[in-house]
Amino acid sequence: MIMKKLLVLMLLLALANTAFAANQKGNQNMKKITQTAGRNQLGNFAPDFAHYNDDVLFGENWNNSDIDVKTRCIITVVSLVSQGMTDSSLKYHLENAKNNGVTREEIAAILTHNSFYAGWPKAWAAFNLAKEVWADDSPALTEKDRYAKTIMFPIGEPNDGFAQYFIGQSYIAPVSSEQVPIYNVTFEPKCRNNWHIHHASKGGGQMLIGVGGRGYYQEWGKDPVEINPGDVINIPANVKHWHGAASDSWFSHLAVEIPGENTSNEWLEPVTDEYYSKLF
Repeated sequence: MIMKKLLVLMLLLALANTAFAANQKGNQNMKKITQTAGRNQLGNFAPDFAHYNDDVLFGENWNNSDIDVKTRCIITVVSLVSQGMTDSSLKYHLENAKNNGVTREEIAAILTHNSFYAGWPKAWAAFNLAKEVWADDSPALTEKDRYAKTIMFPIGEPNDGFAQYFIGQSYIAPVSSEQVPIYNVTFEPKCRNNWHIHHASKGGGQMLIGVGGRGYYQEWGKDPVEINPGDVINIPANVKHWHGAASDSWFSHLAVEIPGENTSNEWLEPVTDEYYSKLF
């Protein structure tokens, strides 16, 4: 019993030391915020104000880690707009917000929300400054665009030729049209194809190779199998099955058509929402 208590105590001490070290490392890596505008502009005229501005407001308050810097930037922008302050000070804090991770989409949503409480004219004035600060930002990427950057094969075009056999939007991109046909098939979240069978009297079938996101494959009468990047699914000929994306993830796989004799595809009933929702 004593030995057990000692082991528990040692484990707790080790965890505490690890947490302390991580916290110290985080504090060391956190960039200290400094400000000299007060002294530069008012140091001779109002040295006390310059001190409070540079050393207290920015030196102590902005470096307090109880609130992250991005949140402080948002609070400051909202406070200034609410007071109708749309001069260079607001532009400075908009630039500061951008530099600390506030995106164009986020600042648009923040100012829109604040407009209902602070006033419409104030929002218009703030938006004019925000457009200048975020002028060089490219249009926001869609979920599809962001996902496309995570995989090595192109997503391709909407899979309109087989849309009747899918629930949800799928995309297809030919990878190889010679020797062995290979296609990269991409499914948006919850998208899946109907139950179907790859018929063949000899050989045939299909191979799936996961290349992005997370999806599932299921044979008739068996439990679903999760597919992640690098996973390989061998689908024998004449086996009823379906495959598609998880409910919360995009999914792409290479579809490799296996040569065979008397091959054909038979599309069957859809994987209904009721059936799909019970699986996951």
